[in-house]
Amino acid sequence: MDRFAEARGLLTPKRTMLVLAAGLGVAGLGLAAVGASRFLHAFRRGHSDPELVKVAEVSRLFIYPVKSCKGIALTEVEVVDLGMKKGPLRDRNWLIVDENWHMITGRVEPTLVLVTISNENGYLCLNAPEMEELRVPLKLPASNLVKMCRVWGCDIEGRDCGDEAAHWISTYLKNSKAFRLVCYEPSMKPRYPKEKAPLFRDKDKTVYNDTSSCMMMSEATVEDFNTKLEKKVKMENFRPVIVVKDCKPYAEDTWKGIQIGTAKLYRTMCCTRCIFTTVDPDTGIIDRKEPLETLKRHRQCDPAEKHIYKSVPVFGSHYGIDKQGMIRVGDPVYMIVEQ
Repeated sequence: MDRFAEARGLLTPKRTMLVLAAGLGVAGLGLAAVGASRFLHAFRRGHSDPELVKVAEVSRLFIYPVKSCKGIALTEVEVVDLGMKKGPLRDRNWLIVDENWHMITGRVEPTLVLVTISNENGYLCLNAPEMEELRVPLKLPASNLVKMCRVWGCDIEGRDCGDEAAHWISTYLKNSKAFRLVCYEPSMKPRYPKEKAPLFRDKDKTVYNDTSSCMMMSEATVEDFNTKLEKKVKMENFRPVIVVKDCKPYAEDTWKGIQIGTAKLYRTMCCTRCIFTTVDPDTGIIDRKEPLETLKRHRQCDPAEKHIYKSVPVFGSHYGIDKQGMIRVGDPVYMIVEQ
């Protein structure tokens, strides 16, 4: 009898069943171990690590240090509790006011959009057509008055930037009113958007911005809207701080929590639109009709949200700041999906 026949003889039906049972038992233990590992991984991820799904990419970044003046295009920004900043320049931390200390914006003085802003050697620098450069100290003297200013029906402090700045602005705007420039300082109390817009959270805060410290818009949104216009508009008509690409039109309205770079943002509400959208960012000429009239026809809110937005058109989205950090052009935009 050869060895194979001998082996066949030794494997009686009873012994065969025992061997098969042992083999299946070992295999079962292996499968159970794999299943347990997968379950543990899913459990841990579901309880501590939300899933990040890429939904877009950052294509442009802006800050607007002086409200209604030209924005500064940047390759990176720091996200802090009051919005975007680059070095000493913070978004909407300077404001032009009238003699009653009420805000003055491009809605009534459209040529403000032609005023360029920069900083050099501790100074805020303003340049405008046919004007010599104005240089304002970034750190203002403590002797300069602090006044309560009016921004969209809310009171917020600002330190006066002095008579030279006031004369420069009034001269440029060719207005007999005594316009002045004020600056927000970190020791001052911010504005809380929730006081005017209930969809914001208690922790959301801002300075001289219209509504929030972070308004986002996608390139696809503007491209789609331009198909409805005879005269095309630019992203600069809408003054976002974060512009994204590689997503569908109006996708920015559908995300909730997002992560960009090391910062985390949370969508609060749509951005309502007004006559400022009709100011040409290249000429400072106000049209007063387009693109606002087309926005009114095509960008009304969901009927279920009429009690919030009324008949005001919406375009772009406001985001609150959940985590401070850095955002750079080219950063992926991740939607945070809770498990």
